[in-house]
Amino acid sequence: MVTLEPLRADHADALLAFERENRTYFARTVPDRGDAFFTPVGFAARLRALLDEQHARVCRFHVVLGEDGDLIGRVNLVDVTDGSAELGYRIGEQAAGRGVATAAVARVCRLAAADYGLTSLTAATTRDNPASMRVLTRNGFTRVENTIVGGRPGLRYARRDLAFTPPAPPAFSG
Repeated sequence: MVTLEPLRADHADALLAFERENRTYFARTVPDRGDAFFTPVGFAARLRALLDEQHARVCRFHVVLGEDGDLIGRVNLVDVTDGSAELGYRIGEQAAGRGVATAAVARVCRLAAADYGLTSLTAATTRDNPASMRVLTRNGFTRVENTIVGGRPGLRYARRDLAFTPPAPPAFSG
């Protein structure tokens, strides 16, 4: 069973290792974060900024932990305002294709409605990421427009009624 936890400072080492380990994998379908992000100093500064945003409730960042407690993904809600936020997620290559992203997004949708008071979410993905498109549609998102994601053709999705949540896949807790 995998779990979802709010991002904390003590996740730093595991999160940096996760990002480094999956950098090439993620770059296939999402814009690369740039070399500075992956340095200890650059990453520490970015993590402090993220935690400050989370403390201010402007964003909600989460880590996905596997059955063994290893960090296997992230699910984030950014630009929280007026009952809405932008959803972003990334699941590591070793956990891909097992329903982890679908379950993690389902869980964060429930948290967004019940704990964070949100009523709608948006998300964007590149057109060459059909797995991400499936995760979104399985979680009640509908395609709303074409967009650009990191300079690449993409699609924007929206979920306007967070009060209705499709049933969660069974292998998820937290």
